[in-house]
Amino acid sequence: MARKKRNRQDKATGSMAEVSGAAAPDRAFVPPDLDPQRPPTGQPLPAEVHGTGTVAILALMMFLAPALGVPHEEMLQDTLKSIVVSFGALGAGFLFFWRAQQRDALRWHAVIVLPLLLMTFALGSMAWSHTFLAGVEAIRWFLFALLLWLGLNTLSRERLPLLAWGIHGGAVVASLWAVLQFLVDFGLFPQGPNPASTFVNRNFFAEFAVCTLPFAALLIARARQSAQAVLLTASAGLVIVAILMTGTRGALIALWLQLAVLLPCMAWLYRRQLAFPGWARSTQALVAGVLVAVVVGLGLIPTGNARIADEGRGLTGLERAFKRTESISITDSSLGIRMIMWRVTGRMIERHPLAGVGAGAWENEEPLYQDVGSQLETDYYVHNEILQLLAEYGLAGWLFLLGLVAYLIAAAWGTLSNRTAQGQAEAPWRAVFLCSLLSLLIVSNIGFPWRMASTGALFALCLAGLAASDARLGTSAAWSAMRLAWTRRRAQVATVLTLAAIMLATFITRQAADAEYKIVHATRIALSISASGEPNAPRWNQSKAEMLKLVREGIAINPHYRKITPMVADELARWGDWKNATWIWESVLSSRPYVVAILANVARGYTIMGQPAQAMAYLERAKIIQPQAPAVRSLEVILLARTGQDGKALALARQAIADNIYDYDLANAAFSLAWKAADYDLALRAMRLRMTGWPDSRAEGYLQLGIMYDTGLHDPDQALAAFQQLLGLARGEERQALLPRIPPAYAAKLGLNGAAPVAPAAPQTSANKG
Repeated sequence: MARKKRNRQDKATGSMAEVSGAAAPDRAFVPPDLDPQRPPTGQPLPAEVHGTGTVAILALMMFLAPALGVPHEEMLQDTLKSIVVSFGALGAGFLFFWRAQQRDALRWHAVIVLPLLLMTFALGSMAWSHTFLAGVEAIRWFLFALLLWLGLNTLSRERLPLLAWGIHGGAVVASLWAVLQFLVDFGLFPQGPNPASTFVNRNFFAEFAVCTLPFAALLIARARQSAQAVLLTASAGLVIVAILMTGTRGALIALWLQLAVLLPCMAWLYRRQLAFPGWARSTQALVAGVLVAVVVGLGLIPTGNARIADEGRGLTGLERAFKRTESISITDSSLGIRMIMWRVTGRMIERHPLAGVGAGAWENEEPLYQDVGSQLETDYYVHNEILQLLAEYGLAGWLFLLGLVAYLIAAAWGTLSNRTAQGQAEAPWRAVFLCSLLSLLIVSNIGFPWRMASTGALFALCLAGLAASDARLGTSAAWSAMRLAWTRRRAQVATVLTLAAIMLATFITRQAADAEYKIVHATRIALSISASGEPNAPRWNQSKAEMLKLVREGIAINPHYRKITPMVADELARWGDWKNATWIWESVLSSRPYVVAILANVARGYTIMGQPAQAMAYLERAKIIQPQAPAVRSLEVILLARTGQDGKALALARQAIADNIYDYDLANAAFSLAWKAADYDLALRAMRLRMTGWPDSRAEGYLQLGIMYDTGLHDPDQALAAFQQLLGLARGEERQALLPRIPPAYAAKLGLNGAAPVAPAAPQTSANKG
């Protein structure tokens, strides 16, 4: 028995040597005709020249991108991550090319053609689609291809653990932030849905974290020292419990699949190549116990974050995970919203099956394909990477998708079927890359992780790891690695171009950060002024001037911040500053010309400023896109009324209410027009619709009804009842403003005696009546 146990340990130790490269050199079993690093003379070259520094930069990039966050709102979190990934990729490229001047051959792989295809399409899209968005896509796919190619040429088996440590380390630090946000409401990083770590949205974090778990699992399985194994296990448990705390269902599906199927199968299939079978029983028990203790222990602690508790999705990480998994249903509201976007995307694909709508242009073209009556984009991304790829890239997207799937299937089959010593030595790492990519594809069906800097970089490096493994195995197939002729001159040109790219990236980064700061800071000032309840008080004049200066400068740098810039205009309109609101909305339309709500807002602004011709021009643009949108109907009614066409305006308002197509402005205009035309039934219906749909307008609505009952219907009892309703609803400043407008005869009956007593102020929510 002792001899058998010792033999098993010897086998385990020998297998570990194979994995580390000691017993199976990286260049074994590579035929000369397929070896991209073997010169024509036949003299062998090392597998990678000076590649350790390049891999170290890539590992550092994968650590810093998820671990770092912005502690303020003046820069978006993914902007920082994009900066880290961009400079990480370019820095690694510069070092690689600088040290590759003595090479006469480098590796190439057919899989690199996939991102280059999309990059080329994006560059072409700049000529006929949305130039800015297509340019962003071209840069994204260029960096993807660069990371893939660098990994192909530098990721030897000896260096893969360094990359894995970087990936796992970044996930651990990001998970620590998320756990703290869940347990004690840690507020260092601004967030949307909590706990989001440094990713602003918990879905973004969970989708990245779940793709890193296979790397943690392999690091644990390879650990030779019990202390290292326990430490890695505890850190992996932290990542798992952080994912549970997010309750992100796509990530939870991938997590359950990994824990229940993929990781156990990998451990069993490749146990002879790993160290864990040779651990002492006590070490195996300790590792298992630590994992359970961390996940269950932290998973049972109730949240200390009030926002998470108020969601009603569970107070502990485990409860939240199980509830969210059970809630997966076709009738779920969030899935319903995604279905709306998927239908829109389906229409795009049907209309443009070959050319697509242009790289990155989905968010620009979306309003043209929305359901009848829609006036705002549902979101800015499809929340399905496959559909967005096909809608934007057309045939190029199909080629990318089919090529990717075909390569991954071939890689999976080659991993399982290769029983050679070299194939078995490569298999654990290949399984990790494939498992991570499978998890990525799962979350890609209900999110947009390819567009997130950290997850997109992980995507590229996983493909790079597989491609580098193909090169070592000498796979004889169309997707295998190939020889790429290389010269000193090419290396020098590549070094200069990379340096130029770094300088350009520095300029773009400064511009982006400056524009983002100015626009976000202006938005924060606007929201602060509105929150004061006195936006037109003289004390805000200096702040308003600073806000307008910032937003002008920000828009001059980048007029494409669709989501943030209009927020400033919206607040300005609420304050009655339609002139400034209108030009800001127009700047947004210069980038996103099909957003019906913004077209209607600009038309409304010109209407209020007494410029009906300009207003009508924007109204016609909106009618072409969505003639049945409530904002379009109400605007047309208001324009007709303001140009003296009351009859047409009233008829259109009546039809809109009959069709149940109205907003606050239309209901309000219908009430005024119907009252003026003595159509009291329509007036009453319009006011009831307004007060039901916008409850904060009820106090003023009862005042208007009371006056109509008094002067129009001559019904003093109904008028008095309406004024009594007003008294019961109005509070604070609203009460002070409305009571003096009650006719004196009714004020006397109500005991006001001309002096309106003010009731104690109650908290009031401002109504969004736009």
